Amino acid sequence: MSRNLTGDNLSIVNEPPDVSLEAEILAALKRARAAARTLALCTSARKNQALGALAAMLREERGAIMAANAGDLERARASGMAGAFVERLTLNAARIEAMARGVEEVAALPDPVGEVIARWRRPNGLEISQLRVPIGVIAIIYESRPNVTADAAVLGLKAGNAVVLRGGKEALGSNALVAGLIIRALEGAGIARAAVTFVGNPDREVIQVLKRHPEAIDLIIPRGGKALKEALAGSAVPLLPHFDGLCNTYVDRAADLTMAEEICFNAKCSRPSVCNAMETLLVHREAAARFLPPLAARMERAGVELRGCARTRAIVPGARLATEADWDTEFLDLILAVKVVDSLDEALEHITRHGSGLADAIVTSDRAAAARFQHEIDSAAVYVNASTRFTDGFEFGFGAETGISTSRLHARGPMGLRELTIYKYVITGNGQVRN
Repeated sequence: MSRNLTGDNLSIVNEPPDVSLEAEILAALKRARAAARTLALCTSARKNQALGALAAMLREERGAIMAANAGDLERARASGMAGAFVERLTLNAARIEAMARGVEEVAALPDPVGEVIARWRRPNGLEISQLRVPIGVIAIIYESRPNVTADAAVLGLKAGNAVVLRGGKEALGSNALVAGLIIRALEGAGIARAAVTFVGNPDREVIQVLKRHPEAIDLIIPRGGKALKEALAGSAVPLLPHFDGLCNTYVDRAADLTMAEEICFNAKCSRPSVCNAMETLLVHREAAARFLPPLAARMERAGVELRGCARTRAIVPGARLATEADWDTEFLDLILAVKVVDSLDEALEHITRHGSGLADAIVTSDRAAAARFQHEIDSAAVYVNASTRFTDGFEFGFGAETGISTSRLHARGPMGLRELTIYKYVITGNGQVRN
């Protein structure tokens, strides 16, 4: 049923016995729309006041957040969840501190709302300005990473949008507690609490309701896998999706192999459960015999299962034979597909065919090869001699991110403040009429 956790000033939308789920969600969206109108006019100082208070609360309530997260982890393990899923769900002191620092970084960034992108004067005397404005009401649907609750809310707030948060049932306790802190921070700064709406009902029907109402929601940003993609099929609300992260690294014939080993190990092992981790390694045949044995030994010590093509297995006999499906799989785990290729052209063709367009990298000292890779790979982030793990709003200097878009419309890559705005044209005249 519908309830209010007064201690956290947090409204959780659940279905009461006398009101339909859709009606209750629409009522919450109506409040969010009203909040969006006032938030669009809110001063930077007031928004930053809320963010500063939230950063302090995240640190002060670290113990409570970790306790709520422990409950989520216990329920996840009891339901059979393990491995990468549990890793994504886990909050610890370091991750909570990173959340707080991300909030502070967003507060320190320039407010994009009201920025004049361009201004010009027409021959008839009209003064035309292109002005950055909020999108409006943004729904963010995400799964097992509770840090998204803070990241998405603070970016949406700073960019002047009302945000509707719908996290996965696995992180309900963690998400509810963090969302409660956000709403307390809003109210302390005199900002309408409906500027952030947390939907705590885990029913999948919630997603169906959200996607049916473009009059109430301006944009949905989904973060998840196949099930979420299927749930949002046919959405009447525009989507800016973050679904797949199948990242490739190509070690060229001219690579510094010591550098390449460090980059590849970091890209796979630093946090294998996230979307910017390397899933496929491509190695030029002239470098393979020197590069793969020491890398394979290091990967195996770290617990990585290698799945290789026939030529890879001739060099690394311990690798399993890769299947065709492996080149198209986002493992999100300590599993790596490895392929020996004959040329840069073959590497480019493989990435174009199998990659998801999120992030891909080349390791090489050949400037011409690097330039071709950057020019021909059409991904949101294209790296030369660096790990794909840098594909992240915090690492890009955005403070946080709402997701990493592989879309070719409006925004690509890590989505920060500017990516959560749109623009309008403001025209000033002195009596002009059109002939």
